[in-house]
Amino acid sequence: MEQVKRYHSVRLDKTRCKGCTNCLKHCPTEAIRVRNGRAHIIDERCIDCGECIRICDYHAKVAVTDDISVIYGYPHRIALPAPSLYGQFKNLKAIGPVLDALKKIGFDDVFEVSRGADIVSRAIHEKLRTPGLPRPLISSACPAVVRLIQVRFPDLIPHIVDVRQPMEVAAMIARQEYCKKHDVPPEDVGVFFITPCPAKMTAIRNPIGQEKSAVDGAISMMEIYGLLLPHITAAKNQTTDSSSTYYGIRWAAGSGEANAVCPENSLAVDGIQNVIRVLEEIENNRLNDLTFFEGSACLCGCVGGPLAFENNYVGKRAIRKLSNTLSKAHPSEEVPVSIMAKYPLYFDQPIEANSAMQLDENLMVAMQKMERMNAILEELPGYDCGSCGSPTCRTFAEDIVRGYFGEMDCIHKLRDQLKVMAQQMVELAQTKRE
Repeated sequence: MEQVKRYHSVRLDKTRCKGCTNCLKHCPTEAIRVRNGRAHIIDERCIDCGECIRICDYHAKVAVTDDISVIYGYPHRIALPAPSLYGQFKNLKAIGPVLDALKKIGFDDVFEVSRGADIVSRAIHEKLRTPGLPRPLISSACPAVVRLIQVRFPDLIPHIVDVRQPMEVAAMIARQEYCKKHDVPPEDVGVFFITPCPAKMTAIRNPIGQEKSAVDGAISMMEIYGLLLPHITAAKNQTTDSSSTYYGIRWAAGSGEANAVCPENSLAVDGIQNVIRVLEEIENNRLNDLTFFEGSACLCGCVGGPLAFENNYVGKRAIRKLSNTLSKAHPSEEVPVSIMAKYPLYFDQPIEANSAMQLDENLMVAMQKMERMNAILEELPGYDCGSCGSPTCRTFAEDIVRGYFGEMDCIHKLRDQLKVMAQQMVELAQTKRE
């Protein structure tokens, strides 16, 4: 089977890894193995959710994003602050000082992603009126969840709403408006997303549902927080007005999108393991009465991203307080229909299933391997201890079938085998004495 090399923001620092197997248990796609005392991330299965970053006590899993210095590769620079950025500052009374601070650290202009969120909300709202679409429609906003579906729930791909992420919509509009205002060519304008998670960085390098991303790079919220804080703290007044609305900024926290799109008959779930459980329900046709499902890989939504500075619950509270000071005009009323035709808001590429979980492309061969895998599994202890370097006994059996391991790599089977051999040695010694 031909393997396609994918870009991943989540990387392993082998110099820090202790081979502790802690990360094995938390990867939602079983993409991590331990080999020769070090973790190994399986490229085809990784969805860049960042769970391994959270769980690693040795900081051996890292997210690679752009350094802020890359913005100077463009004559003109636009910042795209995610709404979750505003939740990093506990006592923030207004958004303006954050926008001013972004300009002070090197950006020429700022375009709020919350504006893109309002437009996407309107686009999905209209999409839900289309007859014949599968139910529930699943949000495409969290790239980690979309990639999770590609890997583990490929039958649900038709349920994913084909509307681009707010980040992408904001980038398109930001570049177009800036070029028109300043009469500069598009290639001279760099558009950079301030990201709370590695999945967004990966989505820029390997776009989902579109051939090319409108975003030029992503800068970690963790990195930029320290640069912004002194300017925000020292600000006495604001010179930049915010265009964020109540609904747009609430996309930063869990259920924000669902409340903007379809509050009456939707379900919002945050935390990757919780999302998996609900996707299993959808896959088994147990939630057909739902209209819309919002899944976020991070607890509390984007404010809980692994690259966010503030505690996720504190960030969620800050977003709630800040949003209550903003206009509560609903996107279905405030976003004009004309804008729907002005920009390419919908996917131009199909979302394909990720075959990384398949044992073989040939169905007959795959079935034979599955039978062998199940037979091996019957002989394993079922402890799911991870000592073999695979997360569970089932994945260990799969790894044996794939040729990565032998059965004696299971320490429990090895121990039993050694006991048998020891007994045989005793019996052989006794026979020789006789």
